[in-house]
Amino acid sequence: MASAEPIRVGKRGTIVLPAALRRRFGIEEGTTVLMEEREDGILIRPAVVLPVETYTPARKAEFLLTNAADIAEYRWAVREVRKMGLDPDTVPHEPPPGD
Repeated sequence: MASAEPIRVGKRGTIVLPAALRRRFGIEEGTTVLMEEREDGILIRPAVVLPVETYTPARKAEFLLTNAADIAEYRWAVREVRKMGLDPDTVPHEPPPGD
């Protein structure tokens, strides 16, 4: 059930979320939250933050070679991998059937 608890806005606009609400919604120090403007006020909720994977040239090469659907695409991928300065034969992948 929703409840309301008054809190004060401090210097620089800071607010302190009540401990019970922080526990209930898994908000800890360092947690990213979203603030949304609503017609009747402001909604504060935990943000979903997904890690971003940074691909190495070798991983990009693996994607290119593995995702080739046919021989023509595979040959194109091999050329692109060589342009990256990598040897396609050293990149783990399965060529498409027929090569």
